[in-house]
Amino acid sequence: ISFGAIDSALSSLKNCQSYINSGMDVATQVALDLVQSSNDEEDVNNMEKVMLEYAIMDRELNHYIKACEETINQVKREKPEILPDLENLVQEKFLEMKSKKSDSDFQTNEKYMYFKDQLKEMKKQCHGNDTIEQIDEDIAVTRSQMNFICPITQMTMQRPVRNKVCGHSYEEDAILNFIKQKKEKKKKVRCPKMGCSHADVKESDLVPDEALKRVIDSQNKQ
Repeated sequence: ISFGAIDSALSSLKNCQSYINSGMDVATQVALDLVQSSNDEEDVNNMEKVMLEYAIMDRELNHYIKACEETINQVKREKPEILPDLENLVQEKFLEMKSKKSDSDFQTNEKYMYFKDQLKEMKKQCHGNDTIEQIDEDIAVTRSQMNFICPITQMTMQRPVRNKVCGHSYEEDAILNFIKQKKEKKKKVRCPKMGCSHADVKESDLVPDEALKRVIDSQNKQ
């Protein structure tokens, strides 16, 4: 096997990564649909199993890509007179990486963690007020609608993003502008949600709050 063959294989593997990412996005949307429409626990659990399988594939793929890249760099650096068996070297490095990882590592996959987070939020948004509703339906609706309001604009959010650190949501443009203004003044950004102690909001902490957006859109249609 030559350097050219490995480069070609790497290109194909990276294409596979994009297919895995797309599959994970679709699985997330399907799971959120299931919670929103029927909350069939078995079907939702099946989608989580699908996400785990994707996460495992992604981890294996990342290890193999890294093994290929490290092997090529090592051989190029050492410049041996006789080119070694690159395929065997890659396989050895791949197995070495694999042995160092625990089975739970794939659960730190970014898309899998996002799936878990959004699933939890969707269940909370759709079914979290059941107990309150039995006491007073008006209170439940009011509390739910308060979650729709951006703490910066004080208006119903259209494109909510969620802070992974403190769990609060904001209108995307509003929080990004807020962060930008503070950066220009070289100041840290405190979470604008009243009572929140998180004092260093970063753009990298923000993820689309698909669960909240779905509930807001559903409420607006009624």
